[in-house]
Amino acid sequence: MQTFTVHPVGVVNGGGEGPAQLRIDPAYRDGLRGLEGFGHAVVTWWAHEVDDPELRALVDAGRPYARLDHDLGIFATRSPLRPNPLALTVIELAAVDADVGLVETPYLDAADGTPVLDLKPYTPSIDRIEHPIVPAWCAHWPESAEASADFDWPSEFRF
Repeated sequence: MQTFTVHPVGVVNGGGEGPAQLRIDPAYRDGLRGLEGFGHAVVTWWAHEVDDPELRALVDAGRPYARLDHDLGIFATRSPLRPNPLALTVIELAAVDADVGLVETPYLDAADGTPVLDLKPYTPSIDRIEHPIVPAWCAHWPESAEASADFDWPSEFRF
């Protein structure tokens, strides 16, 4: 099995289900040029708080969702507990300052201090699926991130 090395491009300040700033390291700040023209970006981050050899061996997710009547494999969940604790979140870009390496967003589910691995602009022609197909147990979930804000997410989970 091959091994890969990743290098963070920055770190999360704030976050954890609320407003956050991505502080981009000086070596990568020029990479932010032009991002301010987009309304959203995809952030890839390392779920460092669950980066544990035992958790990396996890492939059975059990029944993490309330409406499930069967177990799921880890690849059928968005859990940060996975063989490689990579996570991604689509964020709204509230502000981008390439000169100081700052990206502000009103919501990011990554915790303070989380390593940021990459940023990509969200583009509907690549990232939006007009007719997504999901299993029955989650078909009642909101159809957009905007609608998710008012959804009763705590009632959906068993953890």
